[in-house]
Amino acid sequence: MAVIDMEKPILDKNDRIAQENRALFDRKGVLVLDLMSSPGSGKTTTIQMLIKALGDRYNVAVIEGDIASSVDADKIKAGGNAAVQINTGGLCHLEADMIARAAKVLPLDDLDLIIIENVGNLVCPVDFYLGEHAKIMILSVPEGDDKPLKYPGIFQASKAVIVNKADVKPYFTFDEDLFRQHVAELNPTAPVFTLAATTGEGSKPLVDWVAEHIDEVKAGAEA
Repeated sequence: MAVIDMEKPILDKNDRIAQENRALFDRKGVLVLDLMSSPGSGKTTTIQMLIKALGDRYNVAVIEGDIASSVDADKIKAGGNAAVQINTGGLCHLEADMIARAAKVLPLDDLDLIIIENVGNLVCPVDFYLGEHAKIMILSVPEGDDKPLKYPGIFQASKAVIVNKADVKPYFTFDEDLFRQHVAELNPTAPVFTLAATTGEGSKPLVDWVAEHIDEVKAGAEA
């Protein structure tokens, strides 16, 4: 029986467009971060926190990925930042061609940072390179400390990991030391940032990390 493998040509096409995206972002000196998490982990709140913390120094835009609605993009626009909504119509992840189309309507010459809020999912977004400089995984305390064991791929693919909703840790059995141990076993180079995005508590190390990477990308474009 003949077997037709459709995954490779789909990913090959995606990677080609992603490389074109990355070349464009590098040329413009714009850092691009791909935020991944399960629904409700706090991606939008984390983005709003980063915009507030970085807004005095950098121009930030957001690409919002959802199956439907423009709720999250509307929140970003209400704060005065550029945002593009991508509705996937049921697709559980964003793809590089979607980012390419979104980039065409963003003022890249005026931007320092683009944050992509991927569709809430711990599996599908991992396989699709979008042209970003880094994938960042957000896990909220209520989800539990065992997620690296259940979804290792997303932790291995991430350049940094955020533990969000740290302010509710007293109400959950979340062993942060054990969680960090699991992450280190999968991805020893990824920093783990623990914070409460709603209040900004503990966010400075993450903000500094993002600012450092913005400056690196800008310096590379100017070289």
